[in-house]
Amino acid sequence: MKQINEKKDPLAISTCYEVQIHYKRPLFDTERKIDSSETANTILRDFIDINRIDHKEFFWVILLTNANQVIGISEIGAGCTKGVTVNTTEVCQLALLTNAVSVVVAHNHPSGNLKPSSCDRKITTKLKEILDIIDVTLLDHLIITSESFTSFSDNKWI
Repeated sequence: MKQINEKKDPLAISTCYEVQIHYKRPLFDTERKIDSSETANTILRDFIDINRIDHKEFFWVILLTNANQVIGISEIGAGCTKGVTVNTTEVCQLALLTNAVSVVVAHNHPSGNLKPSSCDRKITTKLKEILDIIDVTLLDHLIITSESFTSFSDNKWI
């Protein structure tokens, strides 16, 4: 391994690169507002391809302003018929990038069963704890099927 002489090569000193965050929020008058689990479900169903949710699990995050207006929605995971891996880091990155104050997360159950699994409960607890650290509130976790949905918040599971 060749040793670099920093006096001869000024570029050999480590270079730092500036990281810039670019985000432009939607116009205030165009943002939809979430005021219940029902409106969260409706807004999510307007965003997703409903024809895919009986085939495999997906995980989404809805990013919200302080007035619970939707900043954006992102699909952060696509799994198989038995589950989906949730990247908690990506949820936090999206919340920070969009300057979200709160989020609603959601995933589907291709089986049609609305009962949360132990994994569903664990990821909800984990997300709540992580988001609390960065001052972002987890308002709800929806489980959706073709026919219906259930809400962790409505059932007091959060």
